[in-house]
Amino acid sequence: MADRHYDDPCGIARALDLIGERWALLVVRELLFGPKRFTDLRAGLPTASQNVLSHRLRELERSGILTRRKLGPPASTWAYELTERGYELRPVIIELAKWGSHAPTASTAHLSVAALMVAMLTTYSGGMAGRFELRVSGETFGAVVSGGHIDITPGRVEQPDAVIETDADTLRDIIFGGRPVTDEVVSGDKKSAVRLLRLFPRPAVIA
Repeated sequence: MADRHYDDPCGIARALDLIGERWALLVVRELLFGPKRFTDLRAGLPTASQNVLSHRLRELERSGILTRRKLGPPASTWAYELTERGYELRPVIIELAKWGSHAPTASTAHLSVAALMVAMLTTYSGGMAGRFELRVSGETFGAVVSGGHIDITPGRVEQPDAVIETDADTLRDIIFGGRPVTDEVVSGDKKSAVRLLRLFPRPAVIA
């Protein structure tokens, strides 16, 4: 549980007692698409100090939001992952990201892979159907679009229309910066892949 408490019986205050400390929700964001080692979390949250991140992980573990387990081979190392209760925060994170995407920002920092996947979930504008595999900075996701909705899940997707493989910065530039989609990035149905990657408009800023 967090160090500070609101002493307020409202459900919002009780939730913030658990996840209201700095970095807590961003840790949850980083784990939305699967377990990660401490080094992976530090890479996704580079401005969080090692001590603060370790402290936050202990708090979230005590609160039952995440757990620590040893990954099987070939990794065979300890990693953090969300519990079922932790995964219940997914729609909260998505809606908060959608709301926050309209706020002005002067940040030039890189988006982590998890943050980029969340950005895609919150900005997809619909208009097609298809199955795609995203290989981004060494991580693999399945993206299924249908009925104006996109679902992004960790792992491979069966019989994808196209495979999109690049690093997070390049994919961000393609999606939100209009960077051209090259043959090196796409294998399979390039036309469908290009169409997909142009369906993520930048959110309008509300000052």
